[in-house]
This record gives sequence, C-alpha cells and structure tokens, in this order.
Amino acid sequence: MANTKSAKKNVRKNLKRYQINLNRKSSIKTAIKKVLNAITNKEKIEKVKELMRCAESEIGRAKSKTFHKNNVSRKISRLAKRVSNYQKEQTATANK
Repeated sequence: MANTKSAKKNVRKNLKRYQINLNRKSSIKTAIKKVLNAITNKEKIEKVKELMRCAESEIGRAKSKTFHKNNVSRKISRLAKRVSNYQKEQTATANK
C-alpha cells in the first residue's frame, strides 16, 4: 500500500490511466469487429470503407498512448488488406 502522498497520487493517476486505456482498447476492438462483421455480412463496399475509415482513425488515436506504433501499423495493415480483398471479390462478382 502506498505510504507517501506522492505514492498515493501515483496510485490515483495509474487507476485513471488504466480506465482510459481500457476504454480506448475496447473502442478499437469494437471498431474492428464492425468492419469484419460488415465484410462477413457482405455489406456494400462503400459502407465497409466508411467503417474502415472510422476504425483507422480510432486505431490511430491510440498510437503512442496505448499501443506501440508498430502494433498500430500492423492492425491497420491487416484490416486494410481484408477490406482490399473484399473489394476485389465484390468487383469480380459484379463483373460476372
């Protein structure tokens, strides 16, 4: 248990930061799931791209605050790759 005044303050700060990080991680997971669900449900490509844009900005905000920059880049890259493959699949289906 913290004894000094500064240690008690650090405990409060850590708890506050933990809650902020937890909320940020949760919102990122939700944004990614929305994109993946849209792809799974075969939504229109415009809607998927809009969700991708929202997810990308959400993930980008966590850069240097919650996640390491390479982790952020990897998440965005993998999501973009899925959206790109879905778009190719949609255009191939439309051309048939």
